[in-house]
Amino acid sequence: MGAALPVLEPTSADTGFGGWIVTVYNNDVNTYQEVIEILMRATGCTFEEAYIEAWEIDHLGLSVVHHGRQEECEGVAAVIATIGIDVRVSEMD
Repeated sequence: MGAALPVLEPTSADTGFGGWIVTVYNNDVNTYQEVIEILMRATGCTFEEAYIEAWEIDHLGLSVVHHGRQEECEGVAAVIATIGIDVRVSEMD
């Protein structure tokens, strides 16, 4: 089986989200199917959401695919990085 999935929990009493984001960048290596599958595994999103994010990555060059606490985002990014795609965790502005 693949890497363990991060546990997704509400991250802030005020907004429901933490102050960190996971951004995935386009490359010429990974297929749509690979990106969709890893996004679903890493974030627990639906096929439809993963498809939209994969489309954004392909057509816009990047997509913010998750937001939450720093530790949670780092876990999500680590799962996504297993397919060799460029992924970054950063604080929201």
